[in-house]
Amino acid sequence: MSLSLRRMIWPLIFGLGGAAILVNLGLWQLSRLEWKTDLLDQISARISASPVALPATPDPLNDRFLPVEITGTLGAEMADVLTSIPQVGPGYKMIAALETPQGRRVLVDLGFILEENRAAPRPSGSVSVTGNVFWPNETDSFTPDMDQTRNIWFARDLNLMSAALQTEPVMIVARSITPPVANLYLRPVDAPNLPNNHLNYALTWFSLAFVWLGMTGLLLWRIRR
Repeated sequence: MSLSLRRMIWPLIFGLGGAAILVNLGLWQLSRLEWKTDLLDQISARISASPVALPATPDPLNDRFLPVEITGTLGAEMADVLTSIPQVGPGYKMIAALETPQGRRVLVDLGFILEENRAAPRPSGSVSVTGNVFWPNETDSFTPDMDQTRNIWFARDLNLMSAALQTEPVMIVARSITPPVANLYLRPVDAPNLPNNHLNYALTWFSLAFVWLGMTGLLLWRIRR
């Protein structure tokens, strides 16, 4: 065996081994893409399924996004969460306590009102709400404390809101309300915005494998020269 061929063995092994690892990483990302797509499809199907009665003890894991239908009386006190809708304007999410005929009290996210309509009469009395059970996770160490004087919250905080409005720590995000509420934009639960960039990751790994093989070929050519 000539000297140049002996010098090419280890670079060749290293080059092929590295390319194989990169290709396998790309294939793994493709499998993750299939899994994530299936997960989002399942969540979307559950959100839009036929509503059922609210479970006695909703479970944050098993009952997440569960479609339910509930009838009750809206309380006078509400929690207003500062937010905005693009191309609509600033306003508030209206979080109310709903008491069922059986005496259960749960939180209901009724929807969005514009800042200019905040002083208008709020919905009250008996309503029927169809929506999805939801456990929002919107607070962190940077979330300001609620403004008690003006009743302005800066995120949906399930535990604090349920304590303030004296309800179970359960929230239903309304998809429809009967009777309808004037000046209210319904903001139903949609499929969560889970990142699904696995195709881009797979293409990146495959591209790196191609570059790796090209560099290996260039190195072998220079050794042979």
